[in-house]
Amino acid sequence: MRMRRMAVLAIAGALALSACGKDSEEEDAGAAPAPSAATGVTLEGSPTFDKMTSRGSVVIGVKEDQPNLGYKDPTTGEYSGFDISVAKYIASKLGFGEDKIEFKAVPSANRETAIQGGQIDYYVGTYSITDKRKEQVSFAGPYFIAGQDLLVRKDDNSITGPDTLDGKTVCSVTGSTPLQRIRDEYKGAKTIEFQKYSQCVDQMLSGQVDAITTDDAILLGYAAQQPDELKVVGKPFSEEKYGVGLPKDDKVLRDKVNDVIEEMETSGEWQRIYDATLGQSGSTATPPPLERY
Repeated sequence: MRMRRMAVLAIAGALALSACGKDSEEEDAGAAPAPSAATGVTLEGSPTFDKMTSRGSVVIGVKEDQPNLGYKDPTTGEYSGFDISVAKYIASKLGFGEDKIEFKAVPSANRETAIQGGQIDYYVGTYSITDKRKEQVSFAGPYFIAGQDLLVRKDDNSITGPDTLDGKTVCSVTGSTPLQRIRDEYKGAKTIEFQKYSQCVDQMLSGQVDAITTDDAILLGYAAQQPDELKVVGKPFSEEKYGVGLPKDDKVLRDKVNDVIEEMETSGEWQRIYDATLGQSGSTATPPPLERY
């Protein structure tokens, strides 16, 4: 946990430096080029892959407001970040180059619906693997582990961790694991939800909420963007295993994506992607072991 916290703090440092240097450094950072598309890929028995090949492209669900994870440049429309690079790498190993990728921003609350309805082929966007979600979709991975934390206003010293949330209003996004954990385990807190974390940040700055909760990497990114207004407090109080969301009954595709993640880790590509995105400051991290099923 200590090593991960150091790594995440390094992310914040990198973002803070970017705010002083360029107007859009956080978009420029996180550019890990995808490898060339594989050729001759076949996945017999995967209806999702059949749909991709028939279409001639892959549609990937992502986040668009998480610096260094899943971020869409409002000027250029380009996506960047750790999750985006992982999504591109998987696509390349399925036979789709960057020119054959369509990114579709999907809010947390709509992820299962988008996967089940075929609106996207797979999802890569700080998507925590849980048993409840496995009832509706399947997961490959995990490919990264984060931890839940709290973001508060810089001048608020009354909140130091989840045990100090009684009577406080906590914001997160609809359908998120962190929001449900607060409701289940810290019942003295009031909760409010929005579709995007950026909306929670706006509510925080206007004094409408007392804290924002989600994964530490996301929160430290926002704190680094506005260091005079926001800060992260306490220590991570969960373990969030990020997985690639896939259609529930497509085991062939799930096995293939797990193979790709494993190859990405053992070949050094995972580290390359990490260093170009979350690890810009020189911090170190290692990929978690796969949990095939």
